[in-house]
Amino acid sequence: MSALADLTIPIKLLSHGEGLALPAYATADAAGMDLRAAIEEAQVVAPGARAAVPTGIAIALPPGFEAQVRPRSGLALRHGVTVLNSPGTVDADYRGEIKVILINHGLESFTIARGERIAQLVIAPVVRAAWHRSDSLPQTARGAGGHGSTGRA
Repeated sequence: MSALADLTIPIKLLSHGEGLALPAYATADAAGMDLRAAIEEAQVVAPGARAAVPTGIAIALPPGFEAQVRPRSGLALRHGVTVLNSPGTVDADYRGEIKVILINHGLESFTIARGERIAQLVIAPVVRAAWHRSDSLPQTARGAGGHGSTGRA
């Protein structure tokens, strides 16, 4: 049984993104589409440094959806490079270029090449909540325990 639904999202390819592949799913069951670096020249991110890397695309999400910019596990494991504000949120009313804020937690400089897959983009539905002020909350087995209160094992 498949829970997949088709959703068509308008995408604008910016001039510095010409020649790069549009975001795409790498496998049939991938949740995220790869985002690529739309840079003219290689960009070096030193250890401890961060960079806003352009992707060369802008999108028009329909109301009720968001796009989440998430790290690529291979970059994180092999190089210590990840998305700093993970997941970054692209709101449905944003029409500017999607940029990926990368940080290098590794011990060596990391060089980003034009067209390199730097992050993944996950399209997700959004639930908008309303608050109901209350003087008490329903009890649970966990209660107010947090920050490690359930242990490690």
